[in-house]
Amino acid sequence: MSAGGGASVPVTHRRVLKIALPIVLSNATVPILGAVDTGVVGQMGLAAPIGAVGVGAVILTGVYWIFGFLRMGTTGLTSQAQGAGQTGEVAALLTRALMIAAAAGLAIIALQAAIFWVAFQLSPASPEVETLARDYMQIRVFSAPAAIALYGVTGWLIAQERTRAVLVIQLWMNGLNILLDLWFVLGLGWGVQGVATATFLAEWSGLALGLFLCRAAFQVPAWRDWPRVFDRERLVHMMSVNTDILLRSLMLQAIFISFLLLGADFGDATLAANQVLLQFLYITAYALDGFAFGAEALVGQALGARNRAALRRGALLSSLWGTGVSLGLAVVFALAGGLIIDLMTTADGVRGVARDYLPYMVFAPLAGAASWMLDGIFIGATRSRDMRNMMAVSFVIYLVALAVLLPWLGNHGLWLALLISFVARGVTLGLRYPALEAEADRA
Repeated sequence: MSAGGGASVPVTHRRVLKIALPIVLSNATVPILGAVDTGVVGQMGLAAPIGAVGVGAVILTGVYWIFGFLRMGTTGLTSQAQGAGQTGEVAALLTRALMIAAAAGLAIIALQAAIFWVAFQLSPASPEVETLARDYMQIRVFSAPAAIALYGVTGWLIAQERTRAVLVIQLWMNGLNILLDLWFVLGLGWGVQGVATATFLAEWSGLALGLFLCRAAFQVPAWRDWPRVFDRERLVHMMSVNTDILLRSLMLQAIFISFLLLGADFGDATLAANQVLLQFLYITAYALDGFAFGAEALVGQALGARNRAALRRGALLSSLWGTGVSLGLAVVFALAGGLIIDLMTTADGVRGVARDYLPYMVFAPLAGAASWMLDGIFIGATRSRDMRNMMAVSFVIYLVALAVLLPWLGNHGLWLALLISFVARGVTLGLRYPALEAEADRA
């Protein structure tokens, strides 16, 4: 953990790729784990356990996602401290993130009964699925502190461009989870509880490995310099940044939830087709995350060092790569989109409907590239108020587009409104970029 080391290193294409590629590889392991979880439970020959694992995982992931701001906020604040050469503050930020995660995780454990009740009121399941899902969640919920702490650990490592360490953590966790899935479910016959136990152990072991990889922070006395850790001004700033990011993320989530709910009005085949096509967006997000994370680290460090030229170059090079990847994905979706749809579903009706709306997936990476990359740039600069406000403007634009296009064009209007929201986020954040860059000049 060097004092401001990243800020003095030239921003090059190689440096951008060194940050981005491990994140892209790390993201690629996520769907593999989900497939194995489903596959091993599927060997039981019953539908209910498959549904229970899916429902339980969605509920807990949704609850943990609320604290996803910890990853983004930690990255922005830590990268700026790193760029400014504030080694003690870099260490103290890790301590703050871990303390927030511990408090949040313990709160979830304490409130689990209420959380599960609310979740099943919002999304009822059959009595058998609900019982098995509760069995799953009552085991896995005890790794909530670890799962949330990993947001902070990941953000802290990304801020220092240590994305290979992030990849190592992800490979270890998912690899161990898969091996334990096979042993507990197929070998010992533990069923749904086996999948939950495997995830519980994998998440705690992932945190242990993450803390080991962050051990440099614990060699700096400031990590337990409690007056610094609990400094009122720094805590208020951290809370403000994280609150803004949370509000921005809730509005973004509301767009996708409303998209899914409104799509249900057009029949089962259209709803299923929309769900299949959303996987194209997830692929795009996984691919662009690496370059957005690169922008977070490079912009944050440059801002901390008050180096406007490095900030601009970090934003530019990361965005060039992100745009290039978006163009590549658009071409792949145009040429092979039908094949990808066929791999995702065997239902002929769903395949046909999905093909009708495939052109929107060709344009989606191009429409969304600016918003994804600018998110990374603004996170690195901790311009969270701009992110919140521009997301609010974009959300209103999305609602207006829905009101105009949905009655006129049906599901086509729904997809157009979603793409318009992507463009709106990119344009509105782009208009705020000059103010972000100017901040680097302020002493």
